[in-house]
Amino acid sequence: MTVKRLQNSPDTVPAYRDNLDQLRDALRRLDLLIQRRTVAFREAAPDPLRTDLTHVYISHEEVDHLLRSPGTVKVVHPEGRGIEKALESLGKEIHAKVTQSLRQGVFLALPQLAHIFSLSPFECDVLIICLAPELDRKYDKLYAYLQDDITRKKPSVDLALDLLCASETARWQGRNYFSSQAPLFRTGLLQFVEDMQSPSGSSDLSRFLKLDPRILSALLGSNHIDAALSDVSRLILPQPDPEPVFIDPAIHKNLLRFMQRHLSDQSKDRKKLAFHFHGPYGVGKKELAATLCGALNIPLLIIDTPLLLKDSRDIETPLRNAFREGLLQQAALFLEGIDIFNTDNTPRFFKTLHQAIAQYGWLCFLAGEAAWTQQPGLFQDMLFQSVHLPVPADPLQRAAWDYHLSALDAAKADHAKDWPAALAGQFRLSPGQMRDAVQSALARRALDGGESGITLGDLFSACREQSNQKLHEMARKINPRADWGDIILPESHIGQLKEICAQVKHRTRVFGDWGFDRKLSYGKGLSVLFSGPPGTGKTLAAEVIAHALGLDCYKIDLSGLVSKYIGETEKNLAKVFREAETSNAILFFDEADALFGKRTEVSDAHDRYANIETSYLLQKMEEYEGIVILATNLRDNMDEAFTRRIRFIVEFPFPDAAHRLAIWKRHFPKEAPVDEAMDYEWLSKKVQVAGGNIKNIVLNAAFLAAENGQVIGMDHLIQGTRREYEKIGKLWDDNRLDPAKEKAR
Repeated sequence: MTVKRLQNSPDTVPAYRDNLDQLRDALRRLDLLIQRRTVAFREAAPDPLRTDLTHVYISHEEVDHLLRSPGTVKVVHPEGRGIEKALESLGKEIHAKVTQSLRQGVFLALPQLAHIFSLSPFECDVLIICLAPELDRKYDKLYAYLQDDITRKKPSVDLALDLLCASETARWQGRNYFSSQAPLFRTGLLQFVEDMQSPSGSSDLSRFLKLDPRILSALLGSNHIDAALSDVSRLILPQPDPEPVFIDPAIHKNLLRFMQRHLSDQSKDRKKLAFHFHGPYGVGKKELAATLCGALNIPLLIIDTPLLLKDSRDIETPLRNAFREGLLQQAALFLEGIDIFNTDNTPRFFKTLHQAIAQYGWLCFLAGEAAWTQQPGLFQDMLFQSVHLPVPADPLQRAAWDYHLSALDAAKADHAKDWPAALAGQFRLSPGQMRDAVQSALARRALDGGESGITLGDLFSACREQSNQKLHEMARKINPRADWGDIILPESHIGQLKEICAQVKHRTRVFGDWGFDRKLSYGKGLSVLFSGPPGTGKTLAAEVIAHALGLDCYKIDLSGLVSKYIGETEKNLAKVFREAETSNAILFFDEADALFGKRTEVSDAHDRYANIETSYLLQKMEEYEGIVILATNLRDNMDEAFTRRIRFIVEFPFPDAAHRLAIWKRHFPKEAPVDEAMDYEWLSKKVQVAGGNIKNIVLNAAFLAAENGQVIGMDHLIQGTRREYEKIGKLWDDNRLDPAKEKAR
C-alpha cells in the first residue's frame, strides 16, 4: 500500500528533510490561522485588562509574544489581507514540498494518514490543531485565550471551526466533519472529551477534541503497535528465508496465484480480500498466511481475537482498532481464534466483522477450527474465500516430523533415521502438535535428569498427550500394559494380531510411497472384529495391540450408546467418531451385539431404524482412518454385508487344556508367594473356564491367602474357583473339583 502522490510540482522546490520538518511547517500555518482568529477576536472583545482587573486572564501582549516565537511566519501587514496572503503562500509552499518529498520517498505521516483514511484538507487541519498542544505548551494559552476562558486549554469543536472557517456558512457546513460517522471519529483518530465545567445542556460545540494516542505517535513518525494491542498482537515482517509450511502444495500455489492476480496494479476488480482458513489446531493456518504475505512482501499483523475481545461488550471498538493498526502498519490482518463467535452472538459478530473489513480492511485472514456457513447478505461486496486446511497427508507428515526432529541430537543418530516414518505411521498429528510433542518430550527428559538423549518412546508418549483427550468423557481409557507374552492364543491367531500391527506400522509406505492413497477415497482405516465367548481374551488382545503400537485405547460400551429414541444412536456414534478424529487412538467397541444383529426383512419401524443405525456405524467406520475393533460374543448374528467391510476377523476360541495350563501359569506374578506344590496341570484339566474367569479365580485366591497370612495354595484356588462358579452359574461338584478327595478315591 502506498500513499497517492500529489500533483506535480516544480523540481526546484526542496523536499522536506523528514516527517518532523513537515510538521514544523504545519504548525507555522496553524500559527497564521491563530493570528487571523486573534484579529477577529480582538475586534469583537475589548482588552480584558481594561474591563476587569480582578479577572484572571491572558493579555494581548502575552499572546502577541507567543505568536512572535522563533519559527512563526512574520506577517508584514498583520491585519486585513496580509495574513491571508501569508496563508496562501505558505499553503502553496507546503503543497509543493510534500509533492517533492513523496517523489523522493521521504516518509510524511500526515499525507500518509490522509490517504489511508481518505481525509480532506479540512480534516488534516483539525488533526494539526489537536496535535499542537501535544508538541508545544504555548498552544494551551493560545487556545484558552481564543476561547476566552483560562481553563479551556484543550481544542474544542467551536475553536476548530473558528480557526478554519472564514464565514458563518462555512462554520455550519464544517459541523459535518464532527459527526460520529465522519472519518475522524468513525476511525477513532479523534475522540470527544466532554467539558466537565460547561453547564448542563451546553451544545456539542463545547466538546473538547483529543487525538487518539496511537494517532499521535503515528503523526510523530512512530511505527510501534498500538499500546492497547501490544499484548494481543504480533507483527511478522516478510522474511527472506521463511520456515517451511506443511500445507498441500496445490492449496499454497492456488492461493498465491489468486492473491498476486487480485492485488496487482493491473487488476480491474480491486475489491477487499478476505480468507477464512479453518482446520485443526496446529495445521499451519498462521504459517500459510505469513508465507503468502512474505511472497508478496507484505507484513502480517496477527491478532489474538479471544484476548482482544475478552470481557468486552463493545466488540466494534477493539475490532476497529485492530483493523486500523493493520492499515497503519500497511499489513494484512490475521484474526486467530475466530471460533469464539460460533455462539448465539454469531449474527452480531458477523455484521460487525463485515463492517470492519468493509471500512478498514484490504487483505484479511480469519482463522478458526470450525467451518462457517456464510451469513446471507454479508461479504457480498468483497472477495471472500473459505479454505479448509486438513491435517497433512503422509508424505508431508514425514517431512514435518523430519523438520521438527532435525534439531535434536538424538535424531541425528543412525538408529533415529526411521523415526519420522514411524511417528507418521502411528499418529495423525498437525505440524503444530508435532512441534509441541517434541518440546514436551524434551521437557520430560529434562525433568528426569536429562542424562540420556530423547528416545522414540519419549516421542510416542508425547504424541499421545497431544492427541484429543475428550474421548474419556464417553469411553473408558485402557492403560495398555500387556504385551505379547501375556496373551495365550493359538499361533495362527497371534499371527493375525501381529498382521494388524504391521498394517498400522507400514501404512505410510503403502498409502504414501506406493500410491494406494490415490486409489481409495475411503476405507483407509483398519476395521477389526474380535468374536468369541466371554473371557477368551478379546479385550486383552486390544490392549496388547495398543501397547505394541504405542497408541491409546478407548473401550466403548456400545450398549450404552444405543438408544430407543429414533436418531439418538446416530448422534451418539457421530460424537464418538468426531472426537476420535484427532485422538490417534484405538476405538474398542465392546458389546457390539447390541447393534450389529443380523439384519432382517423390514417388518416394522423398529427393524427399519435398527438397520439404519447399523449402516450408519459402518459408514463412520469406513470414514475413520484409525483402528476400530469390535468385540462380539455372537458372530453368527452378523450378516455378510457387515462382515464384508471388516479388514480382519479374529476368532477367539475357548481355550483347551494346553492353553489353560499356560494361562494359569501366566497369571501369577513373579513376586507372588505360590506354593511349590501347586498343581497347574490338574487345574487346567478340571477347571474348564476361559481366561477371564481364571484371572478372577487367581485374584480371589491371592486375597484369601493374604487374609490367612499364607502362601497361595491349592485350597485357596479351589475356594476361588467355587466362588467364580457360583457367580457364573456353573455347577460345582465337591468330589470332582477337589484334588484331595480325588486322590483319596
